[in-house]
Amino acid sequence: MPDARFLVVFDADSTLIRNEVIELIADEAGRGAEVAAATEAAMRGEVDFATSLRSRVHALRGVPVSAFARVLARIEPTPGVRELIAEIHRRGGIASVVSGGFHEILDTVAPDLGVDVWRANRLTVDEGVLSGSVDGPIVDAAAKADALRQWAAERGIPRHRTIAVGDGANDLHMMADAGLGLAFNAKPTVRARADLVIDRVDLREVIPLLP
Repeated sequence: MPDARFLVVFDADSTLIRNEVIELIADEAGRGAEVAAATEAAMRGEVDFATSLRSRVHALRGVPVSAFARVLARIEPTPGVRELIAEIHRRGGIASVVSGGFHEILDTVAPDLGVDVWRANRLTVDEGVLSGSVDGPIVDAAAKADALRQWAAERGIPRHRTIAVGDGANDLHMMADAGLGLAFNAKPTVRARADLVIDRVDLREVIPLLP
């Protein structure tokens, strides 16, 4: 892969986009409120992410794959995301996303926003409906940090030229590993441990921080 000047790694839900995708899918199963409460606890760091995700995905069993079109129609990109990604590219950087969410949604959303590379979980499907489990290893906090290190190494980018942007406890490892860890629209535990906190929900606020 070609070298780049710097790497920005975003979380997806409530960072790159305004939504929590798993809650949108859960709405299709009539379990939106139940899953939203579990998601909030996971993002605050009160429960183990992988255990929580398996429980929440189990609540999605029976949702038809056809529901993804309705979910995609409800996705709201975060204000400023297109401008930020365009500026990353203009300055010779790579825009990437690593998410505890799902490829089934991110594979449409990420390229539409101009993201260069992304990684997420995959849902298992049986005869056109979700079976209630995750296919393969879960993208948890450690996996997010691994993705940042891998993508930087592949492109010859030193650690001090990496930026991680996230909002939940699941983002803390990659934020710690990055040269600059940004808490964006973040939970208190993340704000307390970030290098910088961005309160305004507008990703253009990141532009002045780019190398």
